Amino acid sequence: MSNNEINFEMALDCFLLAGRIMIESGAETYRVEDTMLRMARSLGIEDAQSYVTPTGIILSIGKKQITKITSISNRITDLHKIALVNNVSRKLTNKIITLEQAYEELIKIQKTNYFLPISLQLLTAASAGSALMILFGGLWSDLPATFVAGAVGFIVVTILHDLTKVKFFSEFLAALFIGLVAHFAVKFHLGTEIDKIIIGGVMPLVPGLLITNAIRDLMAGHFTSGISRGAEAFLTAFAIGSGIALVVVAF
Repeated sequence: MSNNEINFEMALDCFLLAGRIMIESGAETYRVEDTMLRMARSLGIEDAQSYVTPTGIILSIGKKQITKITSISNRITDLHKIALVNNVSRKLTNKIITLEQAYEELIKIQKTNYFLPISLQLLTAASAGSALMILFGGLWSDLPATFVAGAVGFIVVTILHDLTKVKFFSEFLAALFIGLVAHFAVKFHLGTEIDKIIIGGVMPLVPGLLITNAIRDLMAGHFTSGISRGAEAFLTAFAIGSGIALVVVAF
Protein backbone atom coordinates (compact mmCIF):
# COMPACT_ATOMS: atom_id res chain seq x y z
CA MET A 1 0.00 0.00 0.00
CA SER A 2 1.48 3.35 -1.02
CA ASN A 3 1.39 6.43 1.20
CA ASN A 4 -1.13 8.02 -1.15
CA GLU A 5 -3.59 5.18 -0.51
CA ILE A 6 -3.29 5.21 3.29
CA ASN A 7 -6.05 6.70 5.38
CA PHE A 8 -3.68 8.40 7.83
CA GLU A 9 -6.48 9.43 10.19
CA MET A 10 -7.66 5.82 10.52
CA ALA A 11 -4.08 4.54 10.74
CA LEU A 12 -3.30 6.89 13.62
CA ASP A 13 -6.51 5.94 15.45
CA CYS A 14 -5.82 2.23 14.83
CA PHE A 15 -2.27 2.32 16.19
CA LEU A 16 -3.29 4.41 19.21
CA LEU A 17 -6.16 2.05 19.98
CA ALA A 18 -3.81 -0.94 19.86
CA GLY A 19 -1.42 0.79 22.25
CA ARG A 20 -4.23 1.91 24.56
CA ILE A 21 -5.67 -1.60 24.88
CA MET A 22 -2.24 -3.04 25.65
CA ILE A 23 -1.33 -0.44 28.30
CA GLU A 24 -4.75 -0.74 29.95
CA SER A 25 -4.33 -4.52 30.01
CA GLY A 26 -0.93 -4.46 31.73
CA ALA A 27 1.55 -4.71 28.84
CA GLU A 28 5.14 -3.50 29.14
CA THR A 29 5.93 -0.07 27.70
CA TYR A 30 8.53 -1.30 25.21
CA ARG A 31 6.10 -3.94 23.90
CA VAL A 32 3.43 -1.28 23.30
CA GLU A 33 5.84 0.98 21.43
CA ASP A 34 7.19 -1.91 19.37
CA THR A 35 3.69 -3.07 18.40
CA MET A 36 2.53 0.37 17.26
CA LEU A 37 5.70 1.03 15.27
CA ARG A 38 5.61 -2.39 13.60
CA MET A 39 2.01 -1.77 12.54
CA ALA A 40 2.98 1.62 11.11
CA ARG A 41 5.99 0.30 9.21
CA SER A 42 3.92 -2.53 7.74
CA LEU A 43 1.96 0.19 5.90
CA GLY A 44 5.08 1.93 4.69
CA ILE A 45 5.07 4.62 7.40
CA GLU A 46 8.77 4.59 8.26
CA ASP A 47 9.05 7.82 10.24
CA ALA A 48 6.46 7.00 12.92
CA GLN A 49 7.44 7.97 16.47
CA SER A 50 5.82 7.08 19.78
CA TYR A 51 6.17 7.98 23.44
CA VAL A 52 4.42 5.67 25.90
CA THR A 53 3.94 5.94 29.66
CA PRO A 54 1.51 4.09 31.95
CA THR A 55 -0.75 7.17 31.94
CA GLY A 56 -0.62 8.29 28.31
CA ILE A 57 0.50 7.67 24.73
CA ILE A 58 1.79 10.18 22.17
CA LEU A 59 1.99 8.97 18.58
CA SER A 60 3.14 10.67 15.39
CA ILE A 61 3.12 9.02 11.97
CA GLY A 62 5.10 11.61 10.07
CA LYS A 63 6.13 15.25 9.90
CA LYS A 64 3.29 16.13 7.54
CA GLN A 65 0.63 14.26 9.54
CA ILE A 66 -1.09 15.14 12.78
CA THR A 67 0.11 13.90 16.15
CA LYS A 68 -2.36 12.47 18.66
CA ILE A 69 -2.26 11.81 22.38
CA THR A 70 -4.49 9.56 24.48
CA SER A 71 -4.66 9.42 28.26
CA ILE A 72 -4.78 6.18 30.25
CA SER A 73 -6.75 6.26 33.50
CA ASN A 74 -7.63 2.60 34.12
CA ARG A 75 -5.12 -0.26 34.21
CA ILE A 76 -5.93 -3.89 34.87
CA THR A 77 -4.32 -7.25 34.16
CA ASP A 78 -5.79 -8.89 31.05
CA LEU A 79 -3.15 -10.92 29.24
CA HIS A 80 -5.77 -12.31 26.86
CA LYS A 81 -6.41 -8.86 25.37
CA ILE A 82 -2.67 -8.30 24.97
CA ALA A 83 -2.39 -11.57 23.06
CA LEU A 84 -5.34 -10.63 20.84
CA VAL A 85 -3.82 -7.24 19.98
CA ASN A 86 -0.50 -8.92 19.20
CA ASN A 87 -2.36 -11.29 16.89
CA VAL A 88 -4.00 -8.37 15.05
CA SER A 89 -0.59 -6.70 14.73
CA ARG A 90 0.95 -9.84 13.26
CA LYS A 91 -1.88 -10.27 10.76
CA LEU A 92 -1.59 -6.64 9.66
CA THR A 93 2.20 -6.89 9.35
CA ASN A 94 1.91 -10.09 7.29
CA LYS A 95 -0.73 -8.49 4.99
CA ILE A 96 -3.36 -11.01 6.07
CA ILE A 97 -5.84 -8.24 6.92
CA THR A 98 -6.26 -4.63 5.83
CA LEU A 99 -6.00 -1.53 8.00
CA GLU A 100 -9.79 -1.23 8.11
CA GLN A 101 -10.19 -4.85 9.24
CA ALA A 102 -7.48 -4.40 11.88
CA TYR A 103 -9.25 -1.32 13.24
CA GLU A 104 -12.57 -3.16 13.40
CA GLU A 105 -10.99 -6.08 15.25
CA LEU A 106 -9.35 -3.74 17.76
CA ILE A 107 -12.65 -1.98 18.45
CA LYS A 108 -14.25 -5.36 19.08
CA ILE A 109 -11.41 -6.36 21.43
CA GLN A 110 -11.75 -3.10 23.36
CA LYS A 111 -15.51 -3.46 23.83
CA THR A 112 -15.48 -7.17 24.77
CA ASN A 113 -15.15 -8.28 28.39
CA TYR A 114 -12.99 -11.41 28.38
CA PHE A 115 -12.93 -11.82 32.16
CA LEU A 116 -14.40 -14.91 33.75
CA PRO A 117 -17.61 -14.54 35.81
CA ILE A 118 -16.96 -12.91 39.19
CA SER A 119 -17.91 -16.12 41.02
CA LEU A 120 -15.26 -18.07 39.13
CA GLN A 121 -12.69 -15.32 39.73
CA LEU A 122 -13.47 -15.52 43.44
CA LEU A 123 -13.05 -19.29 43.46
CA THR A 124 -9.78 -19.05 41.53
CA ALA A 125 -8.31 -16.35 43.80
CA ALA A 126 -9.19 -18.25 46.97
CA SER A 127 -7.89 -21.54 45.55
CA ALA A 128 -4.63 -19.97 44.38
CA GLY A 129 -4.01 -18.42 47.79
CA SER A 130 -4.73 -21.72 49.51
CA ALA A 131 -2.38 -23.63 47.23
CA LEU A 132 0.40 -21.09 47.79
CA MET A 133 -0.11 -21.37 51.55
CA ILE A 134 0.68 -25.10 51.29
CA LEU A 135 3.64 -24.30 49.02
CA PHE A 136 5.05 -22.00 51.72
CA GLY A 137 4.96 -24.84 54.24
CA GLY A 138 1.53 -24.32 55.76
CA LEU A 139 -0.63 -27.01 57.29
CA TRP A 140 -3.40 -28.74 55.39
CA SER A 141 -5.66 -28.07 58.37
CA ASP A 142 -5.31 -24.33 57.68
CA LEU A 143 -6.61 -24.74 54.13
CA PRO A 144 -10.27 -23.81 54.88
CA ALA A 145 -9.26 -20.68 56.83
CA THR A 146 -6.88 -19.59 54.07
CA PHE A 147 -9.56 -20.19 51.44
CA VAL A 148 -12.02 -17.99 53.34
CA ALA A 149 -9.38 -15.28 53.93
CA GLY A 150 -8.47 -15.18 50.25
CA ALA A 151 -12.14 -15.07 49.22
CA VAL A 152 -12.93 -12.26 51.67
CA GLY A 153 -9.92 -10.25 50.52
CA PHE A 154 -10.90 -10.63 46.87
CA ILE A 155 -14.52 -9.60 47.54
CA VAL A 156 -13.48 -6.54 49.55
CA VAL A 157 -10.90 -5.29 47.04
CA THR A 158 -13.29 -5.81 44.11
CA ILE A 159 -16.29 -4.07 45.70
CA LEU A 160 -14.36 -1.17 47.21
CA HIS A 161 -12.37 -0.49 44.05
CA ASP A 162 -15.60 -0.31 42.05
CA LEU A 163 -17.09 2.08 44.62
CA THR A 164 -14.14 4.34 45.43
CA LYS A 165 -11.78 3.96 42.44
CA VAL A 166 -8.95 4.36 44.98
CA LYS A 167 -6.64 1.37 44.65
CA PHE A 168 -4.63 2.01 47.83
CA PHE A 169 -7.74 2.27 50.01
CA SER A 170 -9.35 -0.89 48.64
CA GLU A 171 -6.16 -2.94 48.99
CA PHE A 172 -5.54 -1.65 52.51
CA LEU A 173 -9.02 -2.67 53.69
CA ALA A 174 -8.79 -6.01 51.86
CA ALA A 175 -5.55 -6.80 53.71
CA LEU A 176 -7.17 -5.66 56.96
CA PHE A 177 -10.06 -8.08 56.50
CA ILE A 178 -7.67 -10.90 55.59
CA GLY A 179 -5.76 -10.28 58.80
CA LEU A 180 -9.00 -10.28 60.81
CA VAL A 181 -10.13 -13.57 59.26
CA ALA A 182 -6.76 -15.15 60.03
CA HIS A 183 -6.78 -13.82 63.61
CA PHE A 184 -10.26 -15.05 64.45
CA ALA A 185 -9.66 -18.38 62.71
CA VAL A 186 -6.73 -19.05 65.03
CA LYS A 187 -8.54 -17.61 68.07
CA PHE A 188 -11.49 -19.96 67.61
CA HIS A 189 -9.22 -22.92 66.77
CA LEU A 190 -10.23 -23.03 63.11
CA GLY A 191 -6.61 -22.47 62.11
CA THR A 192 -3.15 -22.97 63.55
CA GLU A 193 -0.49 -20.83 61.86
CA ILE A 194 -1.71 -17.26 61.49
CA ASP A 195 1.33 -16.20 59.45
CA LYS A 196 0.78 -18.87 56.81
CA ILE A 197 -2.94 -18.10 56.60
CA ILE A 198 -2.17 -14.42 56.07
CA ILE A 199 0.47 -15.19 53.43
CA GLY A 200 -1.96 -17.35 51.46
CA GLY A 201 -4.80 -14.84 51.85
CA VAL A 202 -2.85 -11.84 50.53
CA MET A 203 -1.25 -13.64 47.58
CA PRO A 204 -4.04 -12.68 45.12
CA LEU A 205 -3.36 -9.02 46.01
CA VAL A 206 0.41 -9.11 45.52
CA PRO A 207 1.46 -6.88 42.53
CA GLY A 208 3.57 -9.49 40.77
CA LEU A 209 2.91 -8.27 37.23
CA LEU A 210 3.59 -4.65 38.21
CA ILE A 211 6.96 -5.55 39.70
CA THR A 212 7.90 -7.64 36.67
CA ASN A 213 6.91 -4.92 34.20
CA ALA A 214 8.72 -2.26 36.23
CA ILE A 215 11.96 -4.24 36.10
CA ARG A 216 11.58 -5.06 32.40
CA ASP A 217 10.87 -1.41 31.53
CA LEU A 218 13.92 -0.26 33.50
CA MET A 219 16.09 -2.86 31.77
CA ALA A 220 14.76 -1.71 28.40
CA GLY A 221 15.67 1.90 29.18
CA HIS A 222 12.13 3.19 29.80
CA PHE A 223 12.99 4.84 33.09
CA THR A 224 9.85 6.98 33.41
CA SER A 225 7.55 3.98 33.01
CA GLY A 226 9.78 1.71 35.10
CA ILE A 227 9.92 4.11 38.03
CA SER A 228 6.18 4.88 37.91
CA ARG A 229 5.25 1.19 37.77
CA GLY A 230 7.69 0.49 40.60
CA ALA A 231 6.11 3.25 42.68
CA GLU A 232 2.65 1.80 42.03
CA ALA A 233 3.85 -1.65 43.07
CA PHE A 234 5.42 -0.17 46.22
CA LEU A 235 2.16 1.56 47.16
CA THR A 236 0.26 -1.71 46.72
CA ALA A 237 2.76 -3.59 48.86
CA PHE A 238 2.63 -0.80 51.46
CA ALA A 239 -1.18 -0.94 51.53
CA ILE A 240 -1.14 -4.71 52.05
CA GLY A 241 1.53 -4.50 54.74
CA SER A 242 -0.23 -1.65 56.54
CA GLY A 243 -3.52 -3.53 56.68
CA ILE A 244 -1.90 -6.64 58.12
CA ALA A 245 0.26 -4.60 60.53
CA LEU A 246 -2.83 -2.84 61.90
CA VAL A 247 -4.40 -6.19 62.78
CA VAL A 248 -1.20 -7.49 64.39
CA VAL A 249 -0.81 -4.34 66.50
CA ALA A 250 -4.49 -4.22 67.47
CA PHE A 251 -4.63 -7.85 68.62
